[in-house]
Amino acid sequence: MTPLTKILREKIEKHGPLSVHDYMEMALSHPEYGYYTRQNPFGKSGDFVTAPEVSQMFGELIGLWSLDIWSKLGAPAKFNLVELGPGNGTLMVDALRSGALIPDFIKAAHVHLIETSEQLKARQKAAISHPSVFWHSDLLDLDTDPTIVIANEFFDALPIHQYESIAGQWFERCIDWEEGHFTFSLSDKPAKELQPPPDTEGSHILEICPLGINSFNKACRLLQKSGGAVLIIDYGSSEAVYGDSFQAVRDHASQNPLEDPGLSDLTAHVKFPQLIEEAQRYPVDIHGPTSQGRFLERLGIETRAALLSRSATKEQQNSIASDLRRLTSTSEMGTLFKVLAISCNLTAPPEGFGP
Repeated sequence: MTPLTKILREKIEKHGPLSVHDYMEMALSHPEYGYYTRQNPFGKSGDFVTAPEVSQMFGELIGLWSLDIWSKLGAPAKFNLVELGPGNGTLMVDALRSGALIPDFIKAAHVHLIETSEQLKARQKAAISHPSVFWHSDLLDLDTDPTIVIANEFFDALPIHQYESIAGQWFERCIDWEEGHFTFSLSDKPAKELQPPPDTEGSHILEICPLGINSFNKACRLLQKSGGAVLIIDYGSSEAVYGDSFQAVRDHASQNPLEDPGLSDLTAHVKFPQLIEEAQRYPVDIHGPTSQGRFLERLGIETRAALLSRSATKEQQNSIASDLRRLTSTSEMGTLFKVLAISCNLTAPPEGFGP
């Protein structure tokens, strides 16, 4: 029994079943035994590989996308370049390198990194070289300058509540301890804040991520105040609202999310329709969602791969081609990952979402 398993079991025995949200939050962020506080999970030596760790091409294109947004904001002398959950800092390093094609862009950028893990913050400080870099634990009301927000695989790692509909009523899904292991259960009383699903039959599971919705609303308010854009890249459905997507990954393989909490990454698919519904409350423009593959192709990833291959060895060329497939192929990350952007006060729509 892991230390965190013992802590969660005792908490359940004393106070009753935990919500999926509270279980997930403790498993990921417990000060001593949480998944993100005890290790570095990113990269081939970790439990999973994110797109920036696959290839430099990903971060470079995000940097060029940000440069284009800055230009469509009128090339302000100062703006906020924000990344939510920067991981090892790889994406920002690559983005700033490509952004350096226009020195005024780098000079104008004030980089803000939203990070709660001290271990990851130390890695970011060692990796990112820029005269104006600031760290925060939450997305704050930075200032009145235009803002560009990048969120790559950020929302999927935030704790969710799960609700199950039975006979037209919603009950919160919980996690109990029975016969030596964690099991799913349902709350005794219906969740009064949720209404029955419209025109649906049978049992349905609804997932709600309050911290994700809160962070997204903060980003929308920043754009409303000062203009800019938010780019969200994450895995999930562009249409589905219902469904159980609570899952665990360890050593690049799926695991039972109720086994050995703190030792596996717990995630849930991002419900893009929920984010779009929130965005519609603000005077912003909504772009997408589109697939990651199509987004990167529209930004020119194939051209970038060809340029990199020109001066590469045969082995490097094969690696570049493999990375390109992984990022864009329908059988890998290309379709599962979606891209959504919201913008305000741009002179033209952002790149990556048109024909």
